[in-house]
Formats: sequence, C-alpha cells, structure tokens
Amino acid sequence: MSMNYEGFKKEIFKLTGIDLNSYKERQMKRRLNSLISKRGFEGYQQYVEALKKDFRLYEEFMSYITINVSEFYRNPDQWVKLKEIILPMIIKENKRLKVWSAACSSGEEPYTIAMILNEFFPLEEIKIFATDLDKEILEKAKKGVYNEKSVANLPKAYLQKYFIRDGNTYHIKDQLKKCIEFKQHNLLSDEYPSNCDLIVCRNVLIYFTEEAKIEIYKKFNRALAPSGVLFVGSTEQILLYTNYNFRPVQTFFYQKERDL
Repeated sequence: MSMNYEGFKKEIFKLTGIDLNSYKERQMKRRLNSLISKRGFEGYQQYVEALKKDFRLYEEFMSYITINVSEFYRNPDQWVKLKEIILPMIIKENKRLKVWSAACSSGEEPYTIAMILNEFFPLEEIKIFATDLDKEILEKAKKGVYNEKSVANLPKAYLQKYFIRDGNTYHIKDQLKKCIEFKQHNLLSDEYPSNCDLIVCRNVLIYFTEEAKIEIYKKFNRALAPSGVLFVGSTEQILLYTNYNFRPVQTFFYQKERDL
C-alpha cells in the first residue's frame, strides 16, 4: 500500500522533528508534490526512503520546506519606523538591548537590525540572537556573502560602511558579523529565549496554521521583556492582538502589555 500524506507527515516528524501538521496543508502539499515529482520519485514512500539514505536530498528537503526568501531592508518604510520610532521608544539609557531575529533565513534580517542598532550603540555592544530551522541556510548566513539583488534596497551608506564589494558580490565585514549569534531553532517545539526587548519574525507565520500561530504568539509574549516589541511581516498583522496581551504601536509592531 502506498503512503498517503498523513503517513508522510508521521515519517517526516520521526526523521526531522518537524511537525507538518502545523503548516497550511494545501500550500505545503503543493510544494512537496512539486519537489517529489521534480526529483523523479513516484510518491511519498519512495521519497521518504531516499531522504533516509541521501544526505544531500535531506538537506534540500529541509531548505525547501523552511521557505527561505529574504533580502536586506525588505519593505523599507518598516525599517525606517523601527529606527525612528520603535527603537527610541524601547531603548533605556545605557541599556544594551536583547534582540532575537527568529526564522532569520540567510541572515539579511539580523544583519540589517545590527546596522540600524549601530546608529544607537557601538558595534561591540550589539548582540543579536538569530535563529532558523534550516542548518544549511544558517551556514550561508554566517558566511555573510550576498548578491546585488539581495542588497538592492539597502541605503547606500549602509552598503559602503558594512560591506566589502567583490565584483557583483558583497561580503559583510567581520565587525558586523561579530554582532550576530546564529543558532538552529524550531519555532514549533524548541524553548524560546527570555526577556527580549525586540523580537523580529517576519514573513514566516503565513505558512503556519491558525492553531500553530496562536501558540507561537503566546510564546512570543512570554519571550518578551516588559514593554518589549514584536515586529512581524507585511502580510502578518495580528488581528486579535488583545488575546496575546499585545497592543499595536505602529502597523506591524506590537508591544507587550503584560504577561500572559
């Protein structure tokens, strides 16, 4: 008997610890069926067996389901709001901020945050905790090498200050790299950091089910320090923010009012 999607989800959970039940099924099935077909497998059973034996295939699968789409300064007006409104609001005198860039993909977001924070603090005082589910993409993030398309939205001053250009390639300078600690993390199952002044998690929750999102928002509330702020993506407004003890301070920015 051939394996159905339910069986596939169970096998993937055993193999990777990733619970595909928390992802929107129609979107995920469409993506996976396309990948399985592209690789020449006849169905879930054959593909799962191959994943267990072929590490490259496994790495590709992990990258594929964690949907890595990122660029520097995506939705520029929101980054301007972060710099001009949100950070001045949460920075206390002489206090280092605890910042978490969740689902950071290939590193564009945490590096962008570090550049903006450098307008308020010296680089040696900036520490950003950046996490993603995909180990391979985290290795890319640590290298800090990007193409022209990826840096197209960045203010020119940032490009000149924080990158070394090599033809059409841009390398993050070591001083900025030292501000970021990259680590693997599963938003659905791993423990969250605590007492964060700012959590940035953009353009990933749209792939999760409503039930999974509810749990993640609750965990974000607990992970924030009093009056800490959650910064979400441009398609991810939290409509029932009071359910998670948040209040909107700007569009896509939610401040913690009290513990859940």
